[in-house]
Amino acid sequence: MENFSSDKRQLCDIQGRLFELSLKNGYDSPAFIEIFMNSRSAASIDDTYDRLQWAGEEYILEELADEAGGLPEGGTAYAKDTLYWIGYTYRYWHYYTGENSRDIYRTADAQTMNRCWAGFHTLDVKMAIDNLKELHKQLHTR
Repeated sequence: MENFSSDKRQLCDIQGRLFELSLKNGYDSPAFIEIFMNSRSAASIDDTYDRLQWAGEEYILEELADEAGGLPEGGTAYAKDTLYWIGYTYRYWHYYTGENSRDIYRTADAQTMNRCWAGFHTLDVKMAIDNLKELHKQLHTR
């Protein structure tokens, strides 16, 4: 992340911790991720500047739960490390490509990210994103 400001690196970390916090709160991981990535809360974090960006993961989670009318509990729980990587990678992706959270999710949904974690989490984040975009292209051009 050589050309990323410390603010952008911090927001990637906050989003990674937000996704981890969803596990701690017992939320269904795929449902949480889909709701978040398509939410006004994610769109606010995509903005150049929004107060929500610096509110911290606990506050963001409360805002998201309010916006969604509650978040689904139980169901499928992804591993803590996987959730952090997914959250971090999605935010990094936004800064890397300029795509918004909703479009990023359309390219790589929660299940795709969970399946790819084992092979991609050790890659440079940009390389992982490029691979995810290529995977999407291959699957949708047949």
